[in-house]
Amino acid sequence: MLPTSENCALPLAAVLTVLTCVLLQGAEAGVVVDFNHVERCKDSLYMGTPPRGYLSLSFKKICQRYGDKPRYVTLYDPLKHIPIYSAYTFKKSDGEKKVDFPWMFEPQLASEKSSSNMEPFPQSSSMHMNFEDSQAVLEDYADVVQYERGQLSPDEHQADPLDKASTYSLTNVVPQIREFNMGPWAEHQDIIRKRLNNYCRGKAFMVTGVTTSGHTIRRNNLDRVAVPEYMWSAYCCTEFDQNAPYFVRYKFPVFGAYGMNDRVNNHMVEVPLKNLEKFLKGRMDVDKNFQIFYNDCVPDN
Repeated sequence: MLPTSENCALPLAAVLTVLTCVLLQGAEAGVVVDFNHVERCKDSLYMGTPPRGYLSLSFKKICQRYGDKPRYVTLYDPLKHIPIYSAYTFKKSDGEKKVDFPWMFEPQLASEKSSSNMEPFPQSSSMHMNFEDSQAVLEDYADVVQYERGQLSPDEHQADPLDKASTYSLTNVVPQIREFNMGPWAEHQDIIRKRLNNYCRGKAFMVTGVTTSGHTIRRNNLDRVAVPEYMWSAYCCTEFDQNAPYFVRYKFPVFGAYGMNDRVNNHMVEVPLKNLEKFLKGRMDVDKNFQIFYNDCVPDN
């Protein structure tokens, strides 16, 4: 006998329940298909929209979760073991850097069944072999004195201790030449922190990323971690102090910057968003529609 719709009602309800559970689990994030949900870090992006135009199909989208809370977004290259960009909301801060947090990794890059929260590296380095194929591990940075771990989402741009702690994931880190990291890059991050502290009246969205070159950190005769050729960053703040001095006001609502990750010729150059995008198009695998912020950070109204 063919089942009637009445007989099918309960199984259908059960199927819908299962599907709902699956969707909710997907919303718990970690490695995600998209960022179109608050639990998948949508609030870290201007208009909930990530940068567009990247052509690689191997990049992984990470909703960086710490303490069961979404913190920021990272587009990660599991082949070169570095983030391509991290996007976050800036929080007014005193610029203090916390150095007592443990370094962490992203469990779901290694196994989608793992925790959606970033986790501290296990004490035993032999355990790191379980996930070093998919991401950088502490050993990659152990014997490379010329490089510092440069955060794309920096703890100096956060105020809450847990938000600061979440920036200490190696999936948010690239190798930066020591002189660049401690000089022009640190100075630029502090300039932006002070500018947004003083003149941004609403929410400020940041995207910080890299262009890669042929240089790579090697370990055990294997290419392990790509070294960025350039670092870049841009902010979007649509509600700002209209009475700010002109030399500041013209850098709102949106502005960008880039600098070479090198010992010399490494100064940061501040430029309008379109100039930054044009510069990056010639140095990254992106299409002609590459865009950092939705509608170039121009409000719809």
